[in-house]
Amino acid sequence: MKPKNLCRLLFPLIVASFASSCGQTPAKKNIYVAWSNKQTSYSFISTMKTIEAIGCNPVVLDMVHSSDLTYDEENKLVGAVDEHGILLSDLAKEVKTNLWRHSNVEEIAKDVDCVIFSGGSDICPTLWKEEGQWHGIEGDTDYSAERDVSDYLLMSYCLEKDVPMFAICRGMQMLSVVSGAKMINDISDYFDTLGKEDGDIHRDAEKQVFAAHDVEIIDQDSLLYQITKTTTLRKVPSWHHQAVLSVEGTSLTVTAEHVTDGIPMIEGVERKDLSFCLGVQFHPEVAVRKIVDKETNAGNYMDYESASSFFKALASFQKK
Repeated sequence: MKPKNLCRLLFPLIVASFASSCGQTPAKKNIYVAWSNKQTSYSFISTMKTIEAIGCNPVVLDMVHSSDLTYDEENKLVGAVDEHGILLSDLAKEVKTNLWRHSNVEEIAKDVDCVIFSGGSDICPTLWKEEGQWHGIEGDTDYSAERDVSDYLLMSYCLEKDVPMFAICRGMQMLSVVSGAKMINDISDYFDTLGKEDGDIHRDAEKQVFAAHDVEIIDQDSLLYQITKTTTLRKVPSWHHQAVLSVEGTSLTVTAEHVTDGIPMIEGVERKDLSFCLGVQFHPEVAVRKIVDKETNAGNYMDYESASSFFKALASFQKK
C-alpha cells in the first residue's frame, strides 16, 4: 500500500485512541446513504445494518430535486414518465445536460463527506448516454424516475466535487451511466445474441435468493485491490439482470470482472483520478447482514472481513 493511503486509513484510529486517552468517547462517524424510494428493501436495510455493524451512524439523505422537472406535494414527478415509469426522453436530456447545477443538491449534501449509493431497481434507459428502450420484461418494470433523477444529480455532484463514494450494484450502474458508459439492458438477452449461456449466474432465475459467484480483481493498481488485498473475491452475493457493457471513452477504469461462458462481465469500476470513487456490481452489504443476523444461508456468501472491508475503508478514509 502506498504511504499516503496508509496514512489515510490510520488517521481515524489515531484520533479515536487520543480521544479515549483523554476520557472522551469519540462520536460515531456519519456515513451518508443516497435517498431511495424503497428504504424497506433487503439491500437498503442491509446497507444500513452494515454501516452500524462497523461502528458508524447511517444517515439517509433527502431526495434531490431537479429544477427542470415538476414535483407534486408528495415529491412525485408530474407528467414526466411513460407507461412503464421511464423518464421521458426530452426531460432526461434536460437532466443530463444541466446536471446538479439545476437542483437543490448543494443544500442536501452541504455537510456530506462520503456517500454510499445502494442497490435497487433498473435505471431509466433514457438517462443513458446512448439512450435505450424499455427491455420489455414485465417482471422488471419497477422503475423510479424520482430516484433515478435524484441519484443522477447527486452522483454528478459527487464526481465533480470529489466527494468520496462507494456505489453498490445499481449504484455502480448509475456511476457508469453518469460517466457515459454503454449498458446491457438484460444479461440473458445479451448472451442470447452472442450464442452464449449466462446460466443465471448473476441473478437467481426465481428471484428467491441472491446468486453467488467469484469475482476476479484484474487491476492490482486499484483502490479495490488496496481494500481487499486479494485477486479473487469468493462467493459475492449477486442480484442484477442489467450490467455495464463498456466504459470505453469514459473516465472509469474496470478493476474486476467475472467471466461468464467466456464473456467478461464487469464487476468493478473506479475513478483513479478521484480520491475515493469505487463501484462494485455485487452486494457485500448482503453478506454482512446475513452473518450479523445469523441467517441460515450466510455461509453461501463471502466472509465478514471481505464484505465489510469496503465500508470500513470508506469510513476511515480522510480526504486531503
